[in-house]
Amino acid sequence: MSHSLFDLTGKSALITGGSKGLGKAMARAFAQAGAQVMISSRSAEELRAAAEEVAVGLSTTVHWRVADLGERCAADQLAHEAQQTMGKVDILVNNAGINSPQAIDEIEDEAWDRIVEVDLTSVMRLTRALVPAMKQRRWGRIIHVSSVLGVGGRAKRGAYCACKAALLGLARSSALDLGPFGITVNCLCPGPFLTDMPGKLLSPAEKEYFAQRTALGRWASPTELSGPALLLASEAGSYITGEALVVDGGALINTL
Repeated sequence: MSHSLFDLTGKSALITGGSKGLGKAMARAFAQAGAQVMISSRSAEELRAAAEEVAVGLSTTVHWRVADLGERCAADQLAHEAQQTMGKVDILVNNAGINSPQAIDEIEDEAWDRIVEVDLTSVMRLTRALVPAMKQRRWGRIIHVSSVLGVGGRAKRGAYCACKAALLGLARSSALDLGPFGITVNCLCPGPFLTDMPGKLLSPAEKEYFAQRTALGRWASPTELSGPALLLASEAGSYITGEALVVDGGALINTL
Protein backbone atom coordinates (compact mmCIF):
# COMPACT_ATOMS: atom_id res chain seq x y z
CA MET A 1 0.00 0.00 0.00
CA SER A 2 1.37 3.40 -0.95
CA HIS A 3 2.11 5.84 1.87
CA SER A 4 0.63 8.54 -0.38
CA LEU A 5 -2.80 7.33 0.72
CA PHE A 6 -2.05 8.81 4.15
CA ASP A 7 -0.32 11.97 2.87
CA LEU A 8 -1.93 15.20 4.11
CA THR A 9 0.38 17.61 2.31
CA GLY A 10 -1.57 20.72 1.34
CA LYS A 11 -4.36 19.99 3.82
CA SER A 12 -5.26 22.04 6.89
CA ALA A 13 -6.63 20.53 10.08
CA LEU A 14 -8.37 21.97 13.14
CA ILE A 15 -8.27 19.81 16.28
CA THR A 16 -10.20 20.91 19.36
CA GLY A 17 -8.97 19.81 22.76
CA GLY A 18 -5.57 19.70 21.12
CA SER A 19 -3.29 20.82 23.95
CA LYS A 20 -2.87 17.36 25.47
CA GLY A 21 -3.84 13.71 25.35
CA LEU A 22 -5.64 12.40 22.30
CA GLY A 23 -5.90 15.79 20.62
CA LYS A 24 -2.18 16.48 20.81
CA ALA A 25 -1.35 12.97 19.57
CA MET A 26 -3.65 13.37 16.56
CA ALA A 27 -2.24 16.83 15.82
CA ARG A 28 1.27 15.40 15.79
CA ALA A 29 0.23 12.59 13.44
CA PHE A 30 -1.42 15.01 11.02
CA ALA A 31 1.57 17.34 11.10
CA GLN A 32 3.91 14.42 10.43
CA ALA A 33 1.71 13.53 7.45
CA GLY A 34 2.24 17.04 6.06
CA ALA A 35 -0.86 18.93 7.20
CA GLN A 36 -0.94 22.49 8.48
CA VAL A 37 -2.48 22.20 11.93
CA MET A 38 -4.34 24.39 14.41
CA ILE A 39 -5.05 23.18 17.94
CA SER A 40 -7.42 24.77 20.44
CA SER A 41 -8.24 24.47 24.13
CA ARG A 42 -8.94 26.75 27.08
CA SER A 43 -5.32 27.24 28.20
CA ALA A 44 -2.89 29.49 26.32
CA GLU A 45 0.05 28.15 28.31
CA GLU A 46 -0.78 24.52 27.52
CA LEU A 47 -1.45 25.32 23.86
CA ARG A 48 1.84 27.15 23.41
CA ALA A 49 3.78 24.22 24.84
CA ALA A 50 1.78 21.66 22.86
CA ALA A 51 2.24 23.52 19.58
CA GLU A 52 6.00 23.50 20.09
CA GLU A 53 5.93 19.79 20.88
CA VAL A 54 3.77 18.94 17.88
CA ALA A 55 6.09 20.87 15.56
CA VAL A 56 9.38 19.36 16.77
CA GLY A 57 11.51 18.23 13.82
CA LEU A 58 8.89 19.23 11.24
CA SER A 59 8.60 22.04 8.73
CA THR A 60 4.80 22.06 9.03
CA THR A 61 3.18 25.09 10.68
CA VAL A 62 1.32 24.49 13.96
CA HIS A 63 -1.06 27.25 15.05
CA TRP A 64 -3.03 27.52 18.27
CA ARG A 65 -6.05 29.45 19.50
CA VAL A 66 -7.67 29.70 22.91
CA ALA A 67 -11.34 28.72 22.79
CA ASP A 68 -13.70 27.83 25.63
CA LEU A 69 -16.27 25.76 23.79
CA GLY A 70 -18.55 25.98 26.79
CA GLU A 71 -19.30 29.50 25.56
CA ARG A 72 -21.86 29.51 22.75
CA CYS A 73 -20.07 32.04 20.53
CA ALA A 74 -16.63 30.40 20.85
CA ALA A 75 -17.19 27.71 18.20
CA ASP A 76 -18.16 30.21 15.52
CA GLN A 77 -15.23 32.46 16.42
CA LEU A 78 -12.80 29.53 16.33
CA ALA A 79 -14.07 28.43 12.92
CA HIS A 80 -13.61 31.95 11.58
CA GLU A 81 -10.10 32.32 13.00
CA ALA A 82 -9.01 28.91 11.74
CA GLN A 83 -10.11 29.71 8.21
CA GLN A 84 -8.55 33.16 8.33
CA THR A 85 -5.24 31.89 9.68
CA MET A 86 -4.81 28.73 7.59
CA GLY A 87 -6.79 29.82 4.55
CA LYS A 88 -9.09 26.81 4.82
CA VAL A 89 -10.02 23.89 7.06
CA ASP A 90 -10.07 20.55 5.23
CA ILE A 91 -10.10 18.33 8.31
CA LEU A 92 -12.08 18.99 11.49
CA VAL A 93 -11.52 16.85 14.56
CA ASN A 94 -14.09 17.55 17.28
CA ASN A 95 -12.14 16.20 20.23
CA ALA A 96 -12.86 18.65 23.07
CA GLY A 97 -14.89 17.12 25.85
CA ILE A 98 -15.65 17.34 29.55
CA ASN A 99 -17.24 15.03 32.09
CA SER A 100 -18.76 15.42 35.54
CA PRO A 101 -19.84 12.07 37.03
CA GLN A 102 -23.33 12.25 38.51
CA ALA A 103 -26.06 9.63 38.88
CA ILE A 104 -29.29 10.29 37.00
CA ASP A 105 -31.09 11.50 40.12
CA GLU A 106 -28.17 13.75 41.06
CA ILE A 107 -27.52 15.55 37.77
CA GLU A 108 -27.33 19.29 38.24
CA ASP A 109 -28.72 21.50 35.50
CA GLU A 110 -25.58 23.60 35.35
CA ALA A 111 -23.35 20.53 34.88
CA TRP A 112 -25.72 19.03 32.30
CA ASP A 113 -25.87 22.25 30.29
CA ARG A 114 -22.11 22.72 30.21
CA ILE A 115 -21.41 19.08 29.23
CA VAL A 116 -24.00 19.25 26.45
CA GLU A 117 -22.60 22.57 25.25
CA VAL A 118 -18.99 21.35 25.05
CA ASP A 119 -19.48 17.70 24.09
CA LEU A 120 -22.34 18.08 21.62
CA THR A 121 -23.50 21.58 20.73
CA SER A 122 -20.03 22.94 19.97
CA VAL A 123 -19.48 19.96 17.67
CA MET A 124 -22.58 20.85 15.68
CA ARG A 125 -21.68 24.55 15.58
CA LEU A 126 -18.09 24.02 14.42
CA THR A 127 -19.20 21.54 11.80
CA ARG A 128 -21.97 23.84 10.61
CA ALA A 129 -19.57 26.75 10.32
CA LEU A 130 -16.87 24.89 8.38
CA VAL A 131 -18.97 22.73 6.06
CA PRO A 132 -19.96 25.42 3.50
CA ALA A 133 -16.34 25.97 2.40
CA MET A 134 -15.72 22.21 2.34
CA LYS A 135 -18.74 21.81 0.08
CA GLN A 136 -17.37 24.43 -2.30
CA ARG A 137 -14.05 22.55 -2.49
CA ARG A 138 -15.91 19.22 -2.68
CA TRP A 139 -13.57 17.62 -0.14
CA GLY A 140 -13.58 17.37 3.61
CA ARG A 141 -13.02 15.09 6.56
CA ILE A 142 -14.99 15.48 9.79
CA ILE A 143 -14.16 13.31 12.78
CA HIS A 144 -16.14 13.40 16.02
CA VAL A 145 -14.37 11.85 18.98
CA SER A 146 -17.11 9.87 20.70
CA SER A 147 -16.32 7.07 23.17
CA VAL A 148 -17.02 3.45 23.97
CA LEU A 149 -19.39 5.04 26.48
CA GLY A 150 -21.36 6.32 23.50
CA VAL A 151 -21.81 2.72 22.38
CA GLY A 152 -22.19 1.19 25.83
CA GLY A 153 -22.63 2.98 29.13
CA ARG A 154 -21.44 3.41 32.69
CA ALA A 155 -23.08 4.38 35.96
CA LYS A 156 -22.95 8.08 36.88
CA ARG A 157 -22.01 9.10 33.35
CA GLY A 158 -25.49 10.01 32.09
CA ALA A 159 -24.73 13.39 30.53
CA TYR A 160 -21.43 12.23 29.04
CA CYS A 161 -22.87 8.98 27.64
CA ALA A 162 -25.87 10.82 26.21
CA CYS A 163 -23.65 13.31 24.36
CA LYS A 164 -21.22 10.70 23.08
CA ALA A 165 -24.11 8.56 21.81
CA ALA A 166 -25.64 11.63 20.16
CA LEU A 167 -22.41 12.17 18.21
CA LEU A 168 -22.96 8.82 16.51
CA GLY A 169 -26.37 9.93 15.29
CA LEU A 170 -25.05 13.33 14.25
CA ALA A 171 -22.27 11.70 12.23
CA ARG A 172 -24.62 9.31 10.46
CA SER A 173 -27.07 12.02 9.50
CA SER A 174 -24.32 14.44 8.46
CA ALA A 175 -22.66 11.77 6.35
CA LEU A 176 -25.83 11.54 4.27
CA ASP A 177 -26.06 15.33 4.01
CA LEU A 178 -22.46 15.76 2.93
CA GLY A 179 -21.57 12.63 0.99
CA PRO A 180 -22.59 14.15 -2.37
CA PHE A 181 -19.97 16.87 -1.80
CA GLY A 182 -17.06 14.51 -1.19
CA ILE A 183 -17.11 15.04 2.58
CA THR A 184 -16.92 12.11 4.98
CA VAL A 185 -18.14 12.20 8.58
CA ASN A 186 -17.15 9.56 11.10
CA CYS A 187 -16.74 8.93 14.81
CA LEU A 188 -13.80 7.56 16.71
CA CYS A 189 -14.83 5.70 19.85
CA PRO A 190 -11.80 5.38 22.12
CA GLY A 191 -11.82 2.97 25.04
CA PRO A 192 -9.36 3.04 27.95
CA PHE A 193 -6.82 5.67 26.89
CA LEU A 194 -4.64 6.98 29.67
CA THR A 195 -5.32 10.72 29.38
CA ASP A 196 -5.88 13.41 31.98
CA MET A 197 -9.64 12.87 32.26
CA PRO A 198 -9.65 9.23 33.42
CA GLY A 199 -6.43 9.89 35.30
CA LYS A 200 -8.26 12.42 37.48
CA LEU A 201 -11.68 10.76 37.70
CA LEU A 202 -10.78 7.11 38.30
CA SER A 203 -9.34 5.43 41.38
CA PRO A 204 -6.40 3.00 41.04
CA ALA A 205 -8.84 0.10 41.45
CA GLU A 206 -11.05 1.44 38.66
CA LYS A 207 -8.05 1.90 36.38
CA GLU A 208 -7.02 -1.70 36.97
CA TYR A 209 -10.59 -2.86 36.32
CA PHE A 210 -10.69 -1.13 32.93
CA ALA A 211 -7.28 -2.50 31.98
CA GLN A 212 -8.43 -6.03 32.69
CA ARG A 213 -11.63 -5.53 30.71
CA THR A 214 -9.60 -5.19 27.52
CA ALA A 215 -8.38 -8.13 25.47
CA LEU A 216 -4.87 -6.67 25.61
CA GLY A 217 -4.89 -6.25 29.38
CA ARG A 218 -3.73 -2.64 29.41
CA TRP A 219 -4.62 0.99 28.88
CA ALA A 220 -3.70 2.61 25.56
CA SER A 221 -1.26 5.42 24.95
CA PRO A 222 -2.76 8.51 23.25
CA THR A 223 -0.51 7.88 20.24
CA GLU A 224 -2.43 4.66 19.57
CA LEU A 225 -5.36 6.73 18.31
CA SER A 226 -3.15 8.47 15.75
CA GLY A 227 -3.34 5.72 13.12
CA PRO A 228 -7.14 5.39 13.16
CA ALA A 229 -7.48 9.19 13.04
CA LEU A 230 -5.07 9.43 10.11
CA LEU A 231 -7.04 6.74 8.27
CA LEU A 232 -10.28 8.72 8.58
CA ALA A 233 -8.59 12.04 7.75
CA SER A 234 -6.83 10.92 4.57
CA GLU A 235 -7.50 9.39 1.17
CA ALA A 236 -6.95 6.00 2.79
CA GLY A 237 -10.42 6.36 4.33
CA SER A 238 -12.15 7.97 1.35
CA TYR A 239 -14.95 5.35 1.27
CA ILE A 240 -15.58 5.27 5.01
CA THR A 241 -18.41 7.52 6.16
CA GLY A 242 -21.17 7.48 8.75
CA GLU A 243 -19.22 4.95 10.79
CA ALA A 244 -18.15 4.56 14.41
CA LEU A 245 -14.64 3.14 14.64
CA VAL A 246 -14.17 1.59 18.07
CA VAL A 247 -10.57 1.69 19.31
CA ASP A 248 -10.75 0.04 22.70
CA GLY A 249 -8.26 -2.83 22.88
CA GLY A 250 -11.14 -5.30 22.79
CA ALA A 251 -12.99 -3.97 25.85
CA LEU A 252 -16.48 -4.08 24.34
CA ILE A 253 -16.16 -7.71 23.20
CA ASN A 254 -15.52 -8.79 26.79
CA THR A 255 -19.12 -9.48 27.76
CA LEU A 256 -18.52 -11.86 30.69
